[in-house]
Amino acid sequence: MAMENNLPLAGEADDHFHDECGVFGIFGRQDAAAIVTLGLHALQHRGQEAAGIVSFDGSQFHVERHIGLIGDTFTKPAVLERLNGTRAIGHTRYSTTGGSGLRNVQPFFAELSEGGLAIAHNGNITNAMTVQRRLQKQGSIFSSTSDTETILHLVATSQERKTNERFIDAVSQLEGAFSLVALTSKKMIGCRDPFGIRPLVLGDLDGAYILSSESCALDIIGARFVRDVAPGEMIVVTEQGIESFFPFEPVRPRFCIFEYIYFARPDSSVEGRNVYEVRKKIGAELARETPVEADIVVPVPDSGTPAAIGFAQEAGLPFELGIIRNHYVGRTFIQPSEAIRHMGVKLKHNANTKSIEGKRVVLVDDSIVRGTTSQKIVQMVREAGAKEVHMRVASPPTRASCFYGVDTPQTAKLLASRMSIEEMASFIRVDSLGFLSIDGLYRAVGEAARNGEAPQFCDACFTGEYPTQLTDQDGADNVRQLSLLAAGGQ
Repeated sequence: MAMENNLPLAGEADDHFHDECGVFGIFGRQDAAAIVTLGLHALQHRGQEAAGIVSFDGSQFHVERHIGLIGDTFTKPAVLERLNGTRAIGHTRYSTTGGSGLRNVQPFFAELSEGGLAIAHNGNITNAMTVQRRLQKQGSIFSSTSDTETILHLVATSQERKTNERFIDAVSQLEGAFSLVALTSKKMIGCRDPFGIRPLVLGDLDGAYILSSESCALDIIGARFVRDVAPGEMIVVTEQGIESFFPFEPVRPRFCIFEYIYFARPDSSVEGRNVYEVRKKIGAELARETPVEADIVVPVPDSGTPAAIGFAQEAGLPFELGIIRNHYVGRTFIQPSEAIRHMGVKLKHNANTKSIEGKRVVLVDDSIVRGTTSQKIVQMVREAGAKEVHMRVASPPTRASCFYGVDTPQTAKLLASRMSIEEMASFIRVDSLGFLSIDGLYRAVGEAARNGEAPQFCDACFTGEYPTQLTDQDGADNVRQLSLLAAGGQ
């Protein structure tokens, strides 16, 4: 699972799930590209490999797509000077297998018979390969391995005459998860899939409308949060204002519950809930469900920190930063040796020996994926002198892969899919191991319990119950996001 372009080694130095991307767009602002750059910077946590921006200046489109972090590429004056215009959309991505080249960096742009069209999306189209094969038989030529390009071709080949209808025709043929932004010479369009699996919000900056994956990106530019884009809603922004359409048959929403556990930034509000407060409630539920006699609570930073605070408060135990994270790790080694691979966790985390020596420690993390990082974290804490090490996980056991725009290993490589909790505890070498129950997770986000017949969220990574068809999967347990079109929204 090593990533190309000098990215961290998944499963070695980084054993978390990764959301694949963030989208941001603004319509009606003179410094549009600069605003999009700031918005993408706030969404950098959703994808660190590459980014792109497309702007329109009233007569022509301008496209910039680069490998690297936003701050390393788009803050260069020459880049922004080339992105003229009062409207722009952008995208930041984290790719999966086969998708890390520049040709897959979004937004995608093409000149259609009706004019230029740029599009970017967050999610994964689970019937993209099936649709692509049909389009190829009709003469479409694809230049990338991203399912986002499939949406572009569907718009281009639609027999509808007007732009709105062409978009509706295109997205109506999609299965899976998508929150997209698009830009034409006259419009900015935003759309969420009927289940609303991935987030998308609407904002306003002095009369200029904004579409963003998360509300934290509005805060950085001083914009006003207007509302969440509703599941199944298509928003069209023009110089005359904003229109809203609902082109899909209504279904029960299934927002990704893992956004609350890990993906979204703690200072964002998604679907009416502040992420930081939800994560503290998750920790409190975890403490009530899996109590343990201990001396201190230590988060696995940074994702485990809010839940650890909630756990410590509920358990009446001291909260300590017993593990310190190095924030300047990432694109470090061009060709890491085997010795360096084994040092991966210590490059990112180091034990604060003074805080944990001789103590019974409760480690709180957001999830366990393969267990490799957890194993090394536990070993590090023991070597720092912990008397006992107990692990508490702020989510249920992760037993199934995600096919909705999240970088996950195949199911067989998920620790919880092949081991009992007792076996997992032995594998990562802890004195005890506890997970949050699925009902406890639902309580933390404000539901009484999970409705087994009609769950309120997408929780497929815990339950294996997928809200949409997985047409391209064909019943196989695919390794990484439906093979060739793995870059879904990335």
